[in-house]
Amino acid sequence: MELQNKATALWSNFFNVKMVQIRTFHMTWFAFFSCFFAWFGIAPLMSVVRDELGLTPNQIGWAIIGSVSMTIFARLFIGWLCDRIGPRKSYTWLLLIGSLPVMGIGLAQSFETFLLFRVLIGGIGAAFVITQYHTSVMFAPNVVGQANATSAGWGNLGGGVTQFVMPLLFSVMVIGFGFSEAVGWRLSMVVVGIIIFLTGIAYYFLTQDAPDGNFDDLRAQGKMEEKAKVTGNYMQALKDPRVWVLFVIYGACFGIELTVNNVAALYFMDYFDLTLVTAGFVAASFGLMNLFARTLGGLFGDNFGSLWGLKGRAFWLFICLFFEGCALMVFSQMSVLFLALPALIVFSLFTQMAEGATYSVVPFINKKALGAVAGVVGAGGNAGAVLAGFLFKNVIDWSEAFFILGVVVTCASFLAFFVRFTTRQEDEERANFAAANIDTLRLRALRANAALEEGLVAVAKKNGAQPAE
Repeated sequence: MELQNKATALWSNFFNVKMVQIRTFHMTWFAFFSCFFAWFGIAPLMSVVRDELGLTPNQIGWAIIGSVSMTIFARLFIGWLCDRIGPRKSYTWLLLIGSLPVMGIGLAQSFETFLLFRVLIGGIGAAFVITQYHTSVMFAPNVVGQANATSAGWGNLGGGVTQFVMPLLFSVMVIGFGFSEAVGWRLSMVVVGIIIFLTGIAYYFLTQDAPDGNFDDLRAQGKMEEKAKVTGNYMQALKDPRVWVLFVIYGACFGIELTVNNVAALYFMDYFDLTLVTAGFVAASFGLMNLFARTLGGLFGDNFGSLWGLKGRAFWLFICLFFEGCALMVFSQMSVLFLALPALIVFSLFTQMAEGATYSVVPFINKKALGAVAGVVGAGGNAGAVLAGFLFKNVIDWSEAFFILGVVVTCASFLAFFVRFTTRQEDEERANFAAANIDTLRLRALRANAALEEGLVAVAKKNGAQPAE
């Protein structure tokens, strides 16, 4: 059954944190930002770790693969967990437990222990699924694409911010406090882990599962399906071929972003002779596009949906993915920094718009198993990153690896045409979209009338007249 009282506007209520939908939106993107920051916090410091632990290129490749492999299973599980216990409890537990390996990686003294913690840290990447789930149940069809894209995009922003913040934090530890480099990178990760832990506590107290309350209460009131039906709905969603098409598509956009986040700093250091901090700033430009690029993907997804229905959302997804692949091939051929940087930015723009476009489609696949669909599609991103990681593990020129990935992404874009919907579902969603828009217009009219009345009262008081009752 459909949850009620979803927000029909995002930007006009953006700072109204008294609304549970808006408060939850801000908590979801910040929690995901923190997780993404911690997930890739070690990446810009890999040159220091490599020198201290004596890591070989092959071992670095395994670390890259390990950092995203665990997330595949975590995302599959967390989607089921959201449907069962709700996003509030799911996020709280993920943040509290996930903070432990983030801090624990400081104990690594060998490749084996470093790899173990790197794999365990990957579990917090499941935060993405909860973020998309929580905004999907809080926002109506006319803005759900924007809400999903913005919360995820600002969360992914952590992957860009960490590229320059972690080297700066490391420098403070070494230069400011006088710690050795071996201790500096470890303490930097401890600081990040503490932030994750505190965010988990805040999430529990500042959010709720749905607009009308928490899942336990809604089930007690008969407003939600019982927990016993969650697993059945989950398995039903797994039989839908559209879910697996989106699994592959998301691997071709988010999987590529994860890979770039892992290798960008080293790539610019080794291929363009940049320093640690400078390479971090250049690599950060890729992730920083999440500030608005993913939002654009969701915004245009909603607009295409208003014009051409659900098939319009799928077509917009094709456009984004196709140009992402083309831009990646161009970037791979750049050998000088002043050409590589703008190519990287254009590539990043389409990559993150494709991610936003994907999750403007996901909420409409199966509403009874939203967690399952969000989890499986999200896991596809990490599966793509694992496969891409093997290109960088093998003895192959990294620019050649980027070109191969560009070809694969371009081919994958055509899969978007297989994401189809029945005529009945198209009609239902058009009606839901129209109803949400009407509700938005009604609220705007009420606000305008209230503002007009306040203005008339103010004018009357100024003229010394008694306002009419």
